[in-house]
Amino acid sequence: MSWFKSSMSGEEPEPYREPEGTHKVADPSIPNRMVTDKAANKPFLAHKAYRDKQEKLHNDWVERQRIRKEKIARGEEVGPEEKDPTEPEEVGFKGLLKFFLYLIIFGALTGKLFTGSFTWNHEDKLVLLKSFMPSDQRLFSESKLAQYDGSVPGVPILLAIDGDVYDVSKGKAYQPKGSYHYFAGVDASRAFATGCFGTHRTHDLRGITEDEMKSLEHWKDFYSNHKDYKKIGRVSYRPIDPASPIPEHCKPEKAAQQKASQPAEKNKAEQGKANQAVHEDL
Repeated sequence: MSWFKSSMSGEEPEPYREPEGTHKVADPSIPNRMVTDKAANKPFLAHKAYRDKQEKLHNDWVERQRIRKEKIARGEEVGPEEKDPTEPEEVGFKGLLKFFLYLIIFGALTGKLFTGSFTWNHEDKLVLLKSFMPSDQRLFSESKLAQYDGSVPGVPILLAIDGDVYDVSKGKAYQPKGSYHYFAGVDASRAFATGCFGTHRTHDLRGITEDEMKSLEHWKDFYSNHKDYKKIGRVSYRPIDPASPIPEHCKPEKAAQQKASQPAEKNKAEQGKANQAVHEDL
């Protein structure tokens, strides 16, 4: 509080004197001046030591470069040219890629830690974003799909199952006169479900049983996981008239069961039409 007393009395304050025995070092900024190595001065002293080290490294490199050039002038063999160790490193393109990669990984791990999701529960937005990205998937009409039945040499052979279109050109069985050629150029989902390969070449799945649906799912997994068959798009169908007859099963016993259940199905279809008419009137 000596400064307060001096300000009140008007007397000149006593100059500050370092305690005896205080360790001092050369001032890095002002020649012939000594300063203490107290905590407040250490950052400046450390920076001076760093600059001195960098200067020494650079001077040593310059000397090595001079010696190298003299050897080259004398025709002696020299090693690869050494880079200046004090030259600042540029980030470069690879450095930026690494930075963004680490940033993405850190963000994903942080999201998993705090929300339980690597995408911070933004899966729905990612799916929406994916819809704007270029895709090799195509949309086929039924007539367009029929053109890829293998009848034209050099044209891919396609089939569809439950709306998904696959390129099966590598399969010998789908070639003309092959054992499964009748699947080419059409969505025969009903045939995959019922086993009626000759008569059920249609995507109409009305009236199939639970076991037949399981059979269809089996074949869908077969094509989606096959190493040679690639999914290339979807089929756009014309609506099926609910009042149209359901394709008859190829096995007599199942055909009889199907006919027995058709009146109930017919009643449902008629009720659906009636409800639609009421909605239109409203």
